[in-house]
Amino acid sequence: MHLELSPEQAAFRAAIDAFARAEVAPHAAAIDESGAFPLDVVRAAGRHGLLGATVPKHWGGGGLDYLSYVLAIESIARASATVAVALTVTNSLVAELIAHAGGAQHQDRWLRRLTSGEVIGAFALSEPEAGTDAANQKTRAVKTAAGFHLTGRKVWVANAEVASVVVVFASTRPGLRDKGVTAFLIPMDSPGITKTARADSLGVRGLGCMDLEFDMDVADEQVLGSIDQGFPLAMWALQGGRVAIAAQALGIGEAALAEAIAYAKERQAFGQPIANYQAIKWMLADRATELEAARMLTWKAATAKDRQERSTLEASMAKLAASEAAHHAADRAMQILASAGYRRGSVVERLFRDVLATEIYQGTSEAQRLIIAGRLLGTS
Repeated sequence: MHLELSPEQAAFRAAIDAFARAEVAPHAAAIDESGAFPLDVVRAAGRHGLLGATVPKHWGGGGLDYLSYVLAIESIARASATVAVALTVTNSLVAELIAHAGGAQHQDRWLRRLTSGEVIGAFALSEPEAGTDAANQKTRAVKTAAGFHLTGRKVWVANAEVASVVVVFASTRPGLRDKGVTAFLIPMDSPGITKTARADSLGVRGLGCMDLEFDMDVADEQVLGSIDQGFPLAMWALQGGRVAIAAQALGIGEAALAEAIAYAKERQAFGQPIANYQAIKWMLADRATELEAARMLTWKAATAKDRQERSTLEASMAKLAASEAAHHAADRAMQILASAGYRRGSVVERLFRDVLATEIYQGTSEAQRLIIAGRLLGTS
């Protein structure tokens, strides 16, 4: 077992760390305050290869292994959770999926544009009644002579405010659930798409989330993969997406821990820094240990994503451990900073709000526990 980064991986992480500190972190507070999608920052990240990090080089991607990718997302998330998520949607849920299952016409049209940052991608799976129960698709695609007629509504579609292309999942055989879902690749400027802004969110503000309503015709050529085989594609994409969200959570948790350490060294109480008190030391030690354990699970999941066709268990364990470790880190940072952290506009206050999303999107913590238990019991 080899647990050290290669020289190439270490150099890549150092380069992204420097970019994140110089070009992402200075914008984080403004992104959160305004709620505006940080398109310029995302495109700058794209110029560093982060919109197609794992896509093969002949399609304009970085051709990197998944561990290098999660190292980058972790670094970006330490600076801005919003930017990190925007990158993972385009990379893990759109570009990787097109590279994996798209036909030549899809790959030629979209991959180089996605990986360069010329266009942004979105992924439309969730519906009002299809979140954790993702197979319960109410969006319908009815076969016509020229293709399909698509009707329905998707919710919380990240990046949709600025996206040029969206992967949409719809039922093509109602009643068959996961065995009757098809994926479609649809330009966002197509007639028949209505975008509605979501209500403001607690954290990860500026992610460009929209609801999308469809009443439109799509051609047979817009099917991604095969008819009725869309649900396995969604689950394949979420394997990578969940590893990336684990990395995002780690970045948030590390940022919270760093804020707590710096404050504990500086804040005086009863004539000495509060870092001298055992209660504070134990809080810091426990959170650092949890984050490091979650990092090992995340690295394992990233390696499994490269080596295995199916890495559902590893991805779920990583997302569960990392999101909850990060939540604990943000919670204890808030306790250590007390009123200094609780005020609106503090870094810890923003991290505290942002981290909650990592336990919800791309599969709640409860859903991850069901997946893990299913594999343990042989009932998945």
